[in-house]
Amino acid sequence: MCGIVGYIGARNVKDVVVGGLAKLEYRGYDSAGIAAIDGGNIKVVKSVGRLANLETKLETTELGGEAAIGHTRWATHGKPSDENAHPHQDCSGRFAIVHNGIVENYLSLREELMAAGHQFRSETDTEVVAHLIEELYNGDLFQTMIAVGKRIRGAYALVVLAKDHPEQIVAMRKSSPMIIGLGENENFVASDIPAILEYTRDIYIMEDGEMAVLTNSGVECFTFDGEPIHKEVYKVTWDAVSAERGGYPHFMLKEIHEQPKAVRDTLRGRVADDLSRVTLDDIHMDEAYTKKVDRIHIVACGTSWHAGLVGKAVIEQYARIPVDVEIASEYRYRSPIFSENTLVIVISQSGETADTLAALREVKQQGLRVLAITNVVGSSAAREADDVIVTWAGPEIAVASTKAYTTQLAALYLLAIHFAHVRGHLADAEVRELIEALDGLPAIAEQVLDTAPQLENFAARYVEATDAFFIGRGLDYSLSLEGALKLKEISYIHAEAYAAGELKHGTLALITEGVPVIALATQPQLYEKTVSNIVEVKARGAFVLGMTWVGNEDLEKSVDEVIYLPKTLPALAPLVAVIPMQLLSYYAAVARGNDVDKPRNLAKSVTVE
Repeated sequence: MCGIVGYIGARNVKDVVVGGLAKLEYRGYDSAGIAAIDGGNIKVVKSVGRLANLETKLETTELGGEAAIGHTRWATHGKPSDENAHPHQDCSGRFAIVHNGIVENYLSLREELMAAGHQFRSETDTEVVAHLIEELYNGDLFQTMIAVGKRIRGAYALVVLAKDHPEQIVAMRKSSPMIIGLGENENFVASDIPAILEYTRDIYIMEDGEMAVLTNSGVECFTFDGEPIHKEVYKVTWDAVSAERGGYPHFMLKEIHEQPKAVRDTLRGRVADDLSRVTLDDIHMDEAYTKKVDRIHIVACGTSWHAGLVGKAVIEQYARIPVDVEIASEYRYRSPIFSENTLVIVISQSGETADTLAALREVKQQGLRVLAITNVVGSSAAREADDVIVTWAGPEIAVASTKAYTTQLAALYLLAIHFAHVRGHLADAEVRELIEALDGLPAIAEQVLDTAPQLENFAARYVEATDAFFIGRGLDYSLSLEGALKLKEISYIHAEAYAAGELKHGTLALITEGVPVIALATQPQLYEKTVSNIVEVKARGAFVLGMTWVGNEDLEKSVDEVIYLPKTLPALAPLVAVIPMQLLSYYAAVARGNDVDKPRNLAKSVTVE
């Protein structure tokens, strides 16, 4: 998730574009750049690091003209560096582009273009598009971009400047956000509204498969086939602060709602087009190694550790490889047992978690292979691991992790299916069933977001609670741990998670009249036993909020209130059922007047021991 700003008009283009990027720096902050048509040529200035680094460079650089595009980057292909920063250009310097998204077929296009004589300067997927424009250019920028759109696959918001067309900017969108700002004798393009709110509140919201040609006198919109379309003007009524959060009152709520897209992006390009197999081209484990792995250690902290617990269950279930899940801060201070064929998977949203990195380095010294699951390209974990799966969640601003967790689960599901298929534990038909279900999770997640009003009401009724308990069995217990963590870290309500079958071994002593208990019942083979455990806490006065699949209406007889979830495969339940628990925690924190995005005593990334 990167930030894009484009401007055409009579204002100072540097001020407009850099000012807009500053409003979008929450979308990406590992590098930034700007390109402008100045004096008949395209001039590009870019810098690794925060936007301030670019601003420092621009203090000594003249940059004029009437058209410019800019970008603040969250890396997905290629480490953060000056070379990998946007905008990117073709060989001749006639074109400059900025891009938000992923070009899935960039490797094959890169090989094709290199064979045709194009020379690449970066490691990014984006630069492929600049050279493709050069290769296909026919004298008409708009028609060339239609041809480009037919060649690239993936998700993208693309904005293009051309030296030979200084009077226009061309933009196109597929599965990546883009808006057009309408002004008087000036127009704007951006990936989000805050970038241009200072100048206009009249917006075109671009839909998938739409293009726009911007001049200083107007904007024309088209389909990818070049057919003109009429767009309705959307009038922005938010204030600037709300706009930065997309109209949401807090980043956490925004990020909860971004999860369907984040999961979709993490899956994109990692399953075959026909959903027949997992295609993990970003890791380099050959079939022989994958078959040799005899044990896996998953090492992580906090929410990532909870994701690892789910990963353990699904990898053992499908791939039949023994898995240990280790808390990173404890792992290197004991003597873990491993063989030469032990694979270590480290999970870290930031890729900079101190304890996780220390564990990674320790096992690397032991000669073990390490696979990192992280949300940050170029992070220490990504650089130091042997293999990396980047979760394409985009920047996560709120301290309480939401979309990082669900995208980590998506990555772990992909690994489990891949290992199981290669090792012969899943037939082709079973692989397809799992991938089809996985592919359907973003749509299910969108439906689950509709439970928000019910959870807001529940949180309001229990705003004064001092304790809460989460119970479940099997995967539901692993998920209960994450639910309890979310509630206590932002609402400050003491919350604990317990394996429901363990209630009789001491936990029942804590159940008192009216205490809220959130009970998960998504695992069919454990459903009846879970209901029996629910009855036990209900008999001792607890108020029970149950979560189960649509169709399990009999649960209403044993609980006080039920959240019904759209059905998917039981193994995939954690990715679906976590969303109501995130919403419950969010609304509890709001009801108690807490700082939701910045809870006390906590930081986003724990980079010291």
